[in-house]
Amino acid sequence: MSNNSRMFIDPHIHMSSRTSYDYLVMREYGIVAVIEPSFWLGQPRTNAGSFKDYYSSIVGWERFRASQFGIKHYCTIGLNPKEANNEALAEEVMELLPLYACKEGVVAIGEIGYDDMTPAEDKYFRLQLELAKELDMVVLIHTPHRNKKAGTSRSMDRCIEHGLDPAQVIIDHNNEETVEEVLNRGFWAAFTIYPQTKMGNARMVEIVRQYGCDRVIVDSSADWGVSDPLAVPKTAQLMLERGISEEYVRAVCYENALKAYSQSGQMKEADWLEPLPIDQRELFNGNSVLRGQSPVVESNRDFALIE
Repeated sequence: MSNNSRMFIDPHIHMSSRTSYDYLVMREYGIVAVIEPSFWLGQPRTNAGSFKDYYSSIVGWERFRASQFGIKHYCTIGLNPKEANNEALAEEVMELLPLYACKEGVVAIGEIGYDDMTPAEDKYFRLQLELAKELDMVVLIHTPHRNKKAGTSRSMDRCIEHGLDPAQVIIDHNNEETVEEVLNRGFWAAFTIYPQTKMGNARMVEIVRQYGCDRVIVDSSADWGVSDPLAVPKTAQLMLERGISEEYVRAVCYENALKAYSQSGQMKEADWLEPLPIDQRELFNGNSVLRGQSPVVESNRDFALIE
């Protein structure tokens, strides 16, 4: 498969943790759009201002940075389950969420759900489900790494209890023990292709072979851990090599993410099929992506380096 033979969406990737070189290579491999869920940064945040600055960066700077490499950037806004256990801080963050949830390019409330399935996690999960319902927004669910099957079932139970339509809920970090229930209950089943943990791409091939492509989504969840921002195109390539049809590959690596998240009204295919030319001389709050390098300037969709 040549790098430019098809388009991909990576609907779960933490680009704040990635370099601009990753954007460049991702675009060369056909990734035209990404969704960046708000998440845990690796150590606990200690005040609401940290969340405010982080949310501002993924609705602002990251959108700009991606655009400078020909990739359309969207995000999701939410209080992650791990940090929901600091209840005093969580209360303050809940006040911030409505201010960011309706900003341009925000396609869902997320990623929310469970980590250790504590009472505090359950409380703030429910509050965010209510916010999503009030705003009629798509929801992205983080399923726990421990007790995954129970946590996934409980996550879907909570969504139903709060009156959410399963067609507007993406359940992520699935594996072989959760996929059947998620699909049978009418939710979107997303799979994180993450080296050594979560879901490997060879296992993903067999998931698609067994369950088909309906409501199945492939993503990378690439972050500050040992992860691969090219996981989606690499998995697509392996699927084709192992006999999965082009139709199925396109569905799970492009079309299904578009169908799920375009329900937000913030994401549409024309965003990348009819793009503005790249001009890396542009600035965001006085800053550029160049870091001393010569800018790329396009007159059309072909890259042209201007000295």
